[in-house]
Order: sequence, then C-alpha cells, then structure tokens
Amino acid sequence: MSTAAWSWCAFAVVLLLVAASLPYWLPSVVVALRVRIFALVNGEEGISVPGGLVGVEDFKRLYADPAANGRSRGAALSDLFWYWLAPGPQVHQEHLEPGPRYDDVARTTRRTIARLRKDEWEELVARCTRQELDRLAAAGRPGRARQIRLRDAMMPLWAAVYYEVVFEEPCPPQAREMIAANADDVVSALKCTRLRHMRRRERLTRYLASRIAEGAVPHGLPNALTEQEQAYYLQGTYFNTAVVQMSEAMAHLLLAIAAEPGLQRRLREAARDTGLLDRVIDETLRAFPLFGVAHRITSADVALGEVVIPAGSVLLFNYPDFHHSGAPDAAAFDPERWLRQDAASLPHIPFGVSANRPCPARGIAPLTMRVAAAEVLRRYALDTSAGHTRSLPNRGPCLLTPLDPLGPEPGRPTARLVVQRARDRWEDVWRSVVQLVLGTYMVWDARRLGLCRTYFAAQEVEQ
Repeated sequence: MSTAAWSWCAFAVVLLLVAASLPYWLPSVVVALRVRIFALVNGEEGISVPGGLVGVEDFKRLYADPAANGRSRGAALSDLFWYWLAPGPQVHQEHLEPGPRYDDVARTTRRTIARLRKDEWEELVARCTRQELDRLAAAGRPGRARQIRLRDAMMPLWAAVYYEVVFEEPCPPQAREMIAANADDVVSALKCTRLRHMRRRERLTRYLASRIAEGAVPHGLPNALTEQEQAYYLQGTYFNTAVVQMSEAMAHLLLAIAAEPGLQRRLREAARDTGLLDRVIDETLRAFPLFGVAHRITSADVALGEVVIPAGSVLLFNYPDFHHSGAPDAAAFDPERWLRQDAASLPHIPFGVSANRPCPARGIAPLTMRVAAAEVLRRYALDTSAGHTRSLPNRGPCLLTPLDPLGPEPGRPTARLVVQRARDRWEDVWRSVVQLVLGTYMVWDARRLGLCRTYFAAQEVEQ
C-alpha cells in the first residue's frame, strides 16, 4: 500500500474514532457554549444563590425575606420567561408583581384546588390515569413491550385531570389534545428543543375564552382580571404550569423507578406500603427538582450578616445547587436517605418556601403523583437505560411491558435496553446542537421583543 493510501486510512480511522466519541463529550461542550451565549445575549445580571456572595446556609432565609418579592419588573431575564410563557405572561401567577392583582389570582387558585377533598383528588387522578393507560394499551400490541416517552404519555393524563378541576366535567378528547399540545409546546420551547408555536397556544386561548363567555367555569375567577385575562390565567396556571410540571414530575418519578429494578419490585410487592413510594417521590423531587433557577428582584436592601444586597438586585435561586448541597452523595438518587436523615435537615424545597410564592399545589402534588404511579406500576413493568437529567430534554424514554396478573414478572428486555441506550446517546448529540441553535435564537428574539420591558413601559405611560 502506498504512503498516500496509508495516510488516507489513518485519517479515516481518526474520523471514525472522533465520530464514535461524540456522544461522550460533544453534548456537554455544547451545553457549556449555550450557557455562555445565553449570558452574553441576556446580560450578566444576577446574584447566584447559593454562590460566592450568599451561601447554602442563607438560601432559605434570603428566599423568604419580604424584600425578595419582585418578580418580573426590572430583570432582563424576565423578557425570556415571558417569551416562553406567552400568551398572557403578564397575568401568569408566578410572574405577577406583588399587589392586589397577585393576591386575587393566588387566592382564586388556592380556593379552586381546595374545593376537592383528598379522597376526591385520589378518585379523579386514579380514574383519569386508568383511562389514559387504557388508551395507551389500545394503541400497542397486546402483551408486548413498547417504548414511549414518559413526559408525552403523562401530558394527556394531567390535561384531563386539570380540565375537570377547572370545569367540573370530564375532559372531551378535543380539549385534551389542545391542552396537551399547548403544554408540550411550552415545555419544548423552555428546553430549547423546538421553537414556540403561538398559533397552537392561541387556539387554546380562544377555546378557554369561549368557555368563560358561556359561563362554563362553575367557580369564581379572579375579579381583578378582564375576561381575556381570565382566559390567560386559566391557560397559564392550569394548562401550562400544572400540566407541564405534573407531567415532568411523573416522568422523573417513573424514569427513576424504571432504572432501579430492585426498587420497582419492592414497590410492587409492598403496594400497600405508601411510605416507601412517598420516600421515592420525595427523593425524586430532591434529586431532580422541577425548577432550575427562580429569579426574584429585591424591593429593598437585604442584610445577611456583613453582606448587604442592594435594592433592585436580581437574585437567581438555583434549586439543583441547593438540593445537591450538604453531602458528598447529595446528587445521587437514594430514597433510603429519608430514613437515615431527618427530613427537616435536608436541603429540600421542591415547592418553594411558604413566605415567598409557594407552589399552590404543594399539598396535593405528592398525593396525586402517588396515585398515578401506583396505577402505572399495577399495569406495567418499566425499564430504561436512557440518560436521566433534571432538564429531561429526551422526554424520558422508557420501555413498558404489560404485566400478567396471574403470571411471573417479566425479565428485563436487555437487547432493547442496549439499543435504547445507544439511541439516546446519539440523539443527545443532535439534540444538544438543536438546543444551541434554537436557544440562541429564542434568547435573541426574546430580547428583541422585550415583552416584559415593553409591558411595564406602557404601564408607566398610562399612569
């Protein structure tokens, strides 16, 4: 073989080795680059908590401080979140500024959720879960394992649940599809895996506005809002946030269980031991917090010992960093830590803090997750070899194998799990590049549109 031929062979081998190694290094490099571009485009504002100025020990104290109460106005980061949550981010409960409008909206949400007793929530979620699992079974081959994306499978379930909470009637298929499509569009844009599709979202807005005009909402809506704003309120609170967060929470929970065959057997064998499942839920919400970074704007100076945080500062509360602090193994998924350690001593605020806009569903989210998970475990064996990260951009690939009530538990589908792992790794390469490109564009577009900045500028003119 000639020297030139050897050179070409060597070059080809190097290319193959580089290509084969891509899943192991390219996604993390692209993520780091994406974070850097976000910072450059969106500005370097913000105080990271925990960080160099504020330690883990002061995280909750600062979060609960009465002066850490600003939500959107005055932060460049707000333009991006408003862009992702449109339409109607100006009345989204989590983005309203403190004051009478926020109080009215928050009170209405609490009252609506509290209308159902604990047993009514359990019945509603169990019924909707069984219906969704029936639809899932009908779409597959009897007795055969099938791969699904857990987040996708959970969205129609929670769409049906929260539709019934809002309208006090079973969810029609058309509405369920609209709500799931809206929620999927919001969360996909948030993960930067797809651009937002406003027509898809506005279709749901029009539907909700028509239902409000018909008088179809049997309970009160926020009096401080116009009818159009009330439609935005329902869409943002229940059919964006509630559906997205519960679908993500269930995807994390089921994916964590699927990755631990021994734990899954224990859960199935001790189905009446709700304590075990509750620990798994708590650990899931600790290891994979639903929130990444929550930002607040200080309305006055905040003193933390010798450190004074001035008014107008943008505080970036990092949930994963806080949850994964305090122990060398804090990032590991270990439900037994809840038996070894006092729950109060663990850095764990999955629903925020009571003094500063806590999640209104904090009382019923773990309960409803337990009910839905028990129904799934009763019907299916779950297996996965896919990557599991907090942001869950892969939407939770999982193999579901129907259980035979009279037969033995099926073995793990090893060959399919090997294929799933390889596929997930290579998808991660392409997905990371897509996130870089789309995320960069959306950050730029959000800054260009300036939804939050423009809204408050108009408010000042009106005043």
